[in-house]
Amino acid sequence: MDSIAQGLLLALQLIARADGELLRIVSLSLRVSGTACVIGTVLGLAAGAWLAASSFPGQRVCVWLVNTLLALPSVLVGLVVYLLLSRAGPLGSFGILFTPSAMVIAQSILVIPLVAALSRRLVLNGLREGGDQLRSLGAGPLQSALLMLLHERFGVLTLMLTAFGRAVAEVGAVMIVGGNIDGVTRVMTTSIALETSKGDLPLALALGLVLLGVVGVVNLVIAAVQARTSLEREAYA
Repeated sequence: MDSIAQGLLLALQLIARADGELLRIVSLSLRVSGTACVIGTVLGLAAGAWLAASSFPGQRVCVWLVNTLLALPSVLVGLVVYLLLSRAGPLGSFGILFTPSAMVIAQSILVIPLVAALSRRLVLNGLREGGDQLRSLGAGPLQSALLMLLHERFGVLTLMLTAFGRAVAEVGAVMIVGGNIDGVTRVMTTSIALETSKGDLPLALALGLVLLGVVGVVNLVIAAVQARTSLEREAYA
């Protein structure tokens, strides 16, 4: 209980004095995870819409594969990306191993199947209700799926929040491909792992509470946007 109390107090102190090191770590975490969230969401939405609207040989296998990748181990992703970006790997000439770019790649790979699986289900549910109407207006299967994603934009925002949570909480892959270099690739989760290994449990807990707070603020912002949009739609209705 003492460690928990100390961690909470330390977290409040770090936030109150706007600790420079904390701000750098949080800023890098948001940049890396935010970029990975955008990339993963765009690719995942495209894949989910395609799987929901298309019919082709092997479709069930593709759906099974996407659902299986929901449990993709982050350390495995980190290892694969490491091998690809290492000097002996096919992408080693780019020299981006142990940089934020490598971390973005790893987190994007983790986010894509999550968004694809959830957006596929979102589109399928929407097409059951409004698919006939869209087809009667001349929309093709893929166009109908994309229009349904636009219509279900609040659901897409929720998907993006889920993707961001998956990315910002990741530690295994970013530790492997980023190296946890102070001032370069050290983010919130790798800082927590480092401080825990050093035995500084109050600081590790404080960083964890700050990370949870950051995610909570992002959630509140999205909820506020959704609420404001709903009020505007009701006002025009």
